[in-house]
Amino acid sequence: MHDDLIAKASAWLAEDPDPETRDELAKLIEAGDVTELSARFSGTLQFGTAGLRGELGAGPMRMNRSVVIRAAAGLAAYLKKNGQTDGLVVIGYDARHKSADFARDTAAVMTGAGLRAAVLPRPLPTPVLAFAIRHLGAVAGVEVTASHNPPRDNGYKVYLGDGSQIVPPADAEIAAEIDAIVSLNDVPRPDAGWETLDDAVLDAYLARTDAVLAPDSPRTARTVYTAMHGVGKDVLLAAFARAGFPEPVLVAEQADPDPDFPTVAFPNPEEPGAMDLAFAQARATDPALIIANDPDADRCAVAVKDGDAWRMLRGDEVGALLAAHLVARGATGTFAESIVSSSLLGRIAEKANLPYEETLTGFKWIARVDGLRYGYEEALGYCVDPEGVRDKDGITAALLITELASALKEQNRTLLDLLDDLAVEHGLHATDQLSVRVQDLSVISDAMRRLREQPPTELAGLAITRAEDLTQGTDKLPPTDGLRYTLDGARVIVRPSGTEPKLKCYLEVVVPVATHADLPAAHTRAAELLAAIKRDLSAAAGI
Repeated sequence: MHDDLIAKASAWLAEDPDPETRDELAKLIEAGDVTELSARFSGTLQFGTAGLRGELGAGPMRMNRSVVIRAAAGLAAYLKKNGQTDGLVVIGYDARHKSADFARDTAAVMTGAGLRAAVLPRPLPTPVLAFAIRHLGAVAGVEVTASHNPPRDNGYKVYLGDGSQIVPPADAEIAAEIDAIVSLNDVPRPDAGWETLDDAVLDAYLARTDAVLAPDSPRTARTVYTAMHGVGKDVLLAAFARAGFPEPVLVAEQADPDPDFPTVAFPNPEEPGAMDLAFAQARATDPALIIANDPDADRCAVAVKDGDAWRMLRGDEVGALLAAHLVARGATGTFAESIVSSSLLGRIAEKANLPYEETLTGFKWIARVDGLRYGYEEALGYCVDPEGVRDKDGITAALLITELASALKEQNRTLLDLLDDLAVEHGLHATDQLSVRVQDLSVISDAMRRLREQPPTELAGLAITRAEDLTQGTDKLPPTDGLRYTLDGARVIVRPSGTEPKLKCYLEVVVPVATHADLPAAHTRAAELLAAIKRDLSAAAGI
């Protein structure tokens, strides 16, 4: 076993084009570090509907240039097999470690395969790449990003020519082409021949951002903005300036790209502590709201002043606010969300006589809804301009929520006042999440198995009226690894995360509210129910 492992590692080392990972791997082989070598050579990073994502390092179970070259070659083979023999592949990248290298390698592989390749001019938000695919008529797009993962990670996201992320069976077909590559020496990688784009694509994206706002809408709301050490700042500031909003006050410590993300444990606005610097800046400058992007700026977080303290709005709250704003502006078309997001969107759409769709989690599904006008997911993802960007877009979402805050400000009202109105109109829809990050993935499969073998019959004293195992699919949804429980006045969904080692449980309770005076009692009741559901679900799942 030991000799076999060393032989595998040595064969990989012989082909590795990156001096850094070569050096790292040579040291592991020399030291005979079986534990570390086993971890890196126990298989290969699996290419799925999220593309690739993993820790940087040498070996097939890590993100590195060898793995990326194979992924690019597999994608090129898939495109050619599907008749795209000389189509354009556009490539974007964030500011993480190795992102620029991975983008360049992808361009070289596409060029070597006879396709045309164009690389965005510098690290830019993921939505700019999603926009560029449709704008340039590309047959595919690649974004090198690990979004809001820890600093040591990177990833590889693939879009097809419709501008949305891949879904089955394309993912499995690309994975099969990747597996068919025997040696990196078989993959031609010229030193030149691709195009590096200028700012024309970015300018076209920015020109489209104007279209998400209503002509002549008030643009007075003041904001504090954090880019979370990512690539959002310049594009967001440009979009806000074009729109005529006051210039956002930056959280200086997090404004510029830094692949080490020094001020946060996880560069995700949802993680505890990530927004502390933004809250401090807001206490000093008293804006109407705080806007945060994640590092690749496809997500948008919003925080507001609640009494004397600042608090993050949940993704579901922002999702409902944007929907109500679009309805008030007379939007037509389908409103869509994933099954883990709040059912309030369905109520808002129904009352406005608008079509409504529920999809599996992920914008790869939401973006494919026919006639989509607005789509959102509770994990801070909003698609407010589906014709321009068929994916979540943290820049245009920031513009739209700031327009709404400005309109409310003119009436001496706030985002929280509008949320109260929605609760009185449709019932208080309160959501929460029980999220367990694990070192050992078997904890997740054990919990799912336990819930399947011994399903709970009630949670928080509420009877479960319907239990669905989503691996079977439903009349509206393709199969996915998840469980959905419908309760009397509540809903629970349990699923493994697609991008992180986490088990995620999404909880929602709906408490009827007769008048504004009943809101405090409804909030108390909702909080009690959510806490009790969390407790009972933890016990049932053994987590």
